[in-house]
Amino acid sequence: MNHIVIVGCGIIGATLAYELSLIEGLKITVVDKQPPAQAATGAALGVLMGIISHKVKGKAWRMRQTSVQRYGTLIPELEAITNKKIPFNRQGILMLLPSPQVTADDLPFWEKLKQTRQNQGWQLEILDKAQLSKICPQVDVSSREYIGAIHSPQDRQLDPTAFTLALVEAAQQNGVNFRFGVNVLGMKSSSDRENSSTRELETTEGVIAADTFIISAGLGSSLLTEQLNQKVDIRPVLGQAIHLRLGHPLAKSEFQPAITCNDTYIVPCGAGVYPTTDYWVGATVEFSQDDGELSADKELLDNSLKGAIATCPELAKADVIRTWSGLRPRPEGRPAPVIEKLPGYDNVILASAHYRNGVLLAPATAEMVKEMVL
Repeated sequence: MNHIVIVGCGIIGATLAYELSLIEGLKITVVDKQPPAQAATGAALGVLMGIISHKVKGKAWRMRQTSVQRYGTLIPELEAITNKKIPFNRQGILMLLPSPQVTADDLPFWEKLKQTRQNQGWQLEILDKAQLSKICPQVDVSSREYIGAIHSPQDRQLDPTAFTLALVEAAQQNGVNFRFGVNVLGMKSSSDRENSSTRELETTEGVIAADTFIISAGLGSSLLTEQLNQKVDIRPVLGQAIHLRLGHPLAKSEFQPAITCNDTYIVPCGAGVYPTTDYWVGATVEFSQDDGELSADKELLDNSLKGAIATCPELAKADVIRTWSGLRPRPEGRPAPVIEKLPGYDNVILASAHYRNGVLLAPATAEMVKEMVL
């Protein structure tokens, strides 16, 4: 039996564990120093911007399309296995087009993208100001000038933590062994004339021998690859978000999509499971300073909240429940994510550094890694 060890149990590691558990003949162990869904996963808003993205071809588009399609089957699949509902907003994403950032000259781009998506079997809707006001009254079109909006009805939003915990539970039922609270100390390599391999993972609970190792440890991935003499530079980008409680749905409307404007997101909480009365707002994008220091900038979070209130003024009445932040793993000098066999090694796969698209690309990442494993 082929033994696979996955290092890291954020949304990427958990998705890998579940999808690989569906293949007969694999023994799977997942190791993480923390409980599942911590770090970047625990801080994510879970907005799946696939169809509405500007990507129309190549690997970047194929991964988005694969993930959107798989989420449509994966959520009900996990709910049936675990007998638990996963908050999954099926009302799409509404992208507002504010003036003067967007002008009428930008509309031909969206018309072209709409046609491209239609040819690909997907749907985009271009709304003028009157249509926006009618279908989404929570957006106050009088408080800010809008060219209109783009509605992507087939894009989704989910609760990343609930989804990851469901993946872990379902994978456990399929025989996956999860070992939480276990620190990875190192990896040993051996080599021959043609390539190198590693057979052992050293941990605080002893050595784990395996045939294949998958590194999906986010920012911790770099330390492991360095031990195998391969430098993969992954750096942190901080993101902050805020949880608001309004007590009732915005505008008391049944239409509650995830709303984005100027890269600020207003995300209904618990959609599809609970009545929508809470909202997440975020997330900031904060890089380290020249001295390498990285700390949360309260002013940036305040600006996100102000932007959300400018979009939906009713949010000014909401109570702040909590604020939080997380570090996104971003590869330096190359596109995100990094999904490949570690150079020089025949049995080490790197699936990490998804930056802001870990939730969106988790199913597609699992599909690519499955092909490498098989």
